[in-house]
Amino acid sequence: MSFFDKIFGGKEEAKEQKSFWKPIESEDDLKIAIDNSYAYKVAIFKHSTSCFISKTVLRNFEKEIESLENTDDIAELYFLDLLAYRPLSNKIAEDLGVRHESPQLLVVENGKVINNASHQNISINQLS
Repeated sequence: MSFFDKIFGGKEEAKEQKSFWKPIESEDDLKIAIDNSYAYKVAIFKHSTSCFISKTVLRNFEKEIESLENTDDIAELYFLDLLAYRPLSNKIAEDLGVRHESPQLLVVENGKVINNASHQNISINQLS
């Protein structure tokens, strides 16, 4: 990994992804996430792997999740690499009616966004 990849993120980042994330890599994955929101709360984290701010916010959010004793009741967590899957990011913005930002956390229940945050406002508080 190059020096710049270590700072700004790069291809190695996908290997470091936490096990609690479910990836969104296709329209089918997105449909599953939205369908699941009718049974329980779903959170979609849109992340830019080339942005230092996005990488920092992601790490902080993951630390918050890991600090919880019980993560079962917070939400089902989905992850979108918006550089690799930009058309999906655009579809999320269009279908859910929320302007695209990066990084961004969308909390979805019953197919609708009930909360969203971007940049340093992203925290587990949006999940409650």
